[in-house]
Amino acid sequence: MARWEPNARERLVRAALDLFTEQGYDATTVNEIADRAGLTKTTFFRHFPDKREVLFAGQDTHARLLADAITEAPSPATPLETVRAALDALTATFTDDRREFSAKLRPVIAGHSELQERSASKRAKLAEAVTNALHKRGVSEPAASLAAEFCIRAFYHAFDQWADPAGRQTLTELTRHTFDELRAAMAALD
Repeated sequence: MARWEPNARERLVRAALDLFTEQGYDATTVNEIADRAGLTKTTFFRHFPDKREVLFAGQDTHARLLADAITEAPSPATPLETVRAALDALTATFTDDRREFSAKLRPVIAGHSELQERSASKRAKLAEAVTNALHKRGVSEPAASLAAEFCIRAFYHAFDQWADPAGRQTLTELTRHTFDELRAAMAALD
């Protein structure tokens, strides 16, 4: 693979996941990732500060998608209607070709405490992005934080189901179903 080919970032992510799956996270070096991607170590560090971050490359994009959808939601929408629309916007980007990648990603993260920690941090940052976007819409506390946590919980629960390679439903369908189940469970608490 020539070094000038496009999609260096995506190539690095895929190379890293393949190597982490084959030989383990600790045994894989940045040089090996760059070599597998047909790039240099310098190119790797242009895209990622360290090898841990390579598996969480989409976080900023996900946060932006959620926040933008919340901003664009109709003004009479409730906080939960708003985050449901945001979930639709985010999950629409998870096409079936990403399912296999996600299925390989989950055990790599689950098998290493450093990656689990980073995953938890990512989850918190997504909730923070949703909370901040809701604040900008005039949603006060604790409603904004609760709606954000509800949103992120629905996403991750559905994502775990969707990442099963045998699954046939889209992530959007699974997230909507999970969202509705969580909403019903909350209503039952009342």
